[in-house]
Amino acid sequence: MRIARFSIDGNVAFGAIEGEKQDELVLDIIKGIPFADFELSGTKVPVSKVRLLPPVLPNKVVAFGRNYAEHARELGNEVPDAPFAFFKPSTSVIGPGDDIQYPSFSEELHHEAELAVVIGRMCREVPRERVRDVIFGYTCANDITARDVQRREKQWARAKGFDSSCPLGPWVETDLDPADLTIQLTVNGQQRQLGRTSEMIHPIEDLIVNISEAMTLLPGDVILTGTPAGVGPLNVGDEVAVTIEGIGTLTNKVVKRG
Repeated sequence: MRIARFSIDGNVAFGAIEGEKQDELVLDIIKGIPFADFELSGTKVPVSKVRLLPPVLPNKVVAFGRNYAEHARELGNEVPDAPFAFFKPSTSVIGPGDDIQYPSFSEELHHEAELAVVIGRMCREVPRERVRDVIFGYTCANDITARDVQRREKQWARAKGFDSSCPLGPWVETDLDPADLTIQLTVNGQQRQLGRTSEMIHPIEDLIVNISEAMTLLPGDVILTGTPAGVGPLNVGDEVAVTIEGIGTLTNKVVKRG
């Protein structure tokens, strides 16, 4: 099931996406929130009539870096022996169609296409064999990075945590095997990144075991699983699109920060 979060006439709701052709998609509005047992209302609205929002509003975004060997090497980094985590604040999250604002303190903005895991229930110290039980679903993400700032500052808080640096969407796919999916990113229609989730050094199970040893994960929290090789620059005016097999396409435009 594809679960979207949207606004219409000033109201925000969740809905289940129905249909396959982009111009024929409709939302069946959900009664309540999707992280517990829910019912479909039967009230349907065309996707073209609503504004899609970030599919979740996470309490925290936990991102794992250097989880694809070729990406680690392209930036001159060693491949880590264990999962390497950092955080992006909730204020960094934007949705499909929202603008990525080029930060005033950077001159080198990069894209990073990633598979995002959405947590479905409160959990801590999750054993490996129970990881799938705590996952709500999967969505597309773009870990936008101020690369020059990342290089010169010891902490990545500003480089990866600025407002609009975490596009998510367009919806959450709840019925998906994430083990071997194609991840592709284009800028202005030109392919920049192409990889498969099977190339991850540390699989999703290991990532969730690792971070849940340290902290409680809440419904709606997001885990970013790393990016394949091919990261590169973004400029004001660029349209960047992340497409993940079985999920869909997340598209955003880069604008000058006002």
